[in-house]
Amino acid sequence: MAEAAKSGDLLFDGSDWDFDTLWRTYDVIEGIARDDLGLDLYPNQIEIISSEQMLDAYSSVGMPLMYHHWSFGKQFIFHERQYRKGMRGLAYEIVINSSPCVSYCMEDNTMPLQALVIAHAACGHNHFFKNNHLFRQWTDAEGILDYLDYARDFIQNCEERHGPAEVEQLLDAAHALMPASVFRHRRPPTPSMRAEKERERKRSEEAERAVYYLWSTLDRGDKSKNKTEEVEEYKSKMHLPEENILYFIECYSPALKPWEREILRIVRNIGQYFYPQQQTKIMNEGCACFVHYHILNKLHETGRITDGAMLEILHNHTNVLTQPVFDDPRYGGLNPYAIGFAMMRDIQRICLEPTEEDHRWFPDIAGSRDWRNVLKQAWEGYRDESFVQQFLSPKVIRDFRMFALTDDARNNWYTVSGIHDESGYQTVRDTLERIGDLSLSQPIIQVVDVDLLGDRVLHLQHRKVADMPLDDDDAKATLEHCKRLWGYEVKLTETSVSSSE
Repeated sequence: MAEAAKSGDLLFDGSDWDFDTLWRTYDVIEGIARDDLGLDLYPNQIEIISSEQMLDAYSSVGMPLMYHHWSFGKQFIFHERQYRKGMRGLAYEIVINSSPCVSYCMEDNTMPLQALVIAHAACGHNHFFKNNHLFRQWTDAEGILDYLDYARDFIQNCEERHGPAEVEQLLDAAHALMPASVFRHRRPPTPSMRAEKERERKRSEEAERAVYYLWSTLDRGDKSKNKTEEVEEYKSKMHLPEENILYFIECYSPALKPWEREILRIVRNIGQYFYPQQQTKIMNEGCACFVHYHILNKLHETGRITDGAMLEILHNHTNVLTQPVFDDPRYGGLNPYAIGFAMMRDIQRICLEPTEEDHRWFPDIAGSRDWRNVLKQAWEGYRDESFVQQFLSPKVIRDFRMFALTDDARNNWYTVSGIHDESGYQTVRDTLERIGDLSLSQPIIQVVDVDLLGDRVLHLQHRKVADMPLDDDDAKATLEHCKRLWGYEVKLTETSVSSSE
């Protein structure tokens, strides 16, 4: 334990907090984040909220502004019942990828816990959001809050003009297709409030006219050579196959009204905003845990917080990093907080105190002593898949006692294909990397064709990875939603592809 400091040097003493104490503590924490770790942060906005408000944030996917939909109320009731019965706790914080970076802190938190949350969210997650290449490429932190405000107002106006039931049915269908409606391989245009309002003004005049022209000028009975060539030329402009189903329907559905197209655009833009978070759970939480651990230890070493405060912080820190073993009833997979933090600490160890094994596996960074820049470059340049493949060390594999299983659907048993030994390290690495592969957890469904001259059938194709089929009931229900948006028949076929394609 660090030597006790004079009481005047302490940032706080005890569990109680007030706003002066919060801001004084925040200033010191931010100073360490910037000056010691060299973090690059968005401006911070810290909001203190009640348990009821935290439950409300849960229900609206953690966003400070959101349109109304019954599914959010359903989530609120579920989380509230679990919380009131003592079956689950609430998050200490929720942080929004925006500028300013909004961090929600629970009013019931003690002051030591508030310090942990500020270091974790307002510094760790903040830096990761601002600097990781996926978030820079796919999200607009400067404009997201304005865009959510615009989206909420637009959908509310639609409910007043067209009725809540009609808007609700449209949102039901759009939400069902949201997982299959992100751009994975090309950057979408950035939605800003100003651009959206200008686009809304023009859309009723221009966009609908273009779609109407397409479908009104195509004679479904005319299959002459000239008409067929015209159709093929128009199809080439559709850039098929199209990976973003809602985008395709928004642009080309013969049945949607202008306001319905705009709602589809809103839903898919929000889905796109969350896309990088699905690919960086290990890195994002590992970064935030490492940052709060380093900063709070620094505060303790310099006598700015007491031993009692540090013990409470370490207790909460350890709870977050709990990793049950595979045969524990609590086991639900690898804890991204635990594996992420372990890998960040391990990179620091490799840079400062490498072993002979580390020199073999990580010749470029072992013993470099420049752990700050190594970590920051990793946080900026990788996603979970590539980060695991590049930095998961034999030591971490041994510490977690990892092993890999092979599952063949033709057999009623699993095969242990790799364990934490010399011959199994790479197999374990490869297996853990695939856990972060979204193609193995989310179906890849594309628009591959549309019958412009015949019965206007929309043709979808499921690219089946590792022979994993779609759930029949889910597929049928989702196709019904797709048919409601397209206005005509929708057909789905499957084709098998390798996970490397």
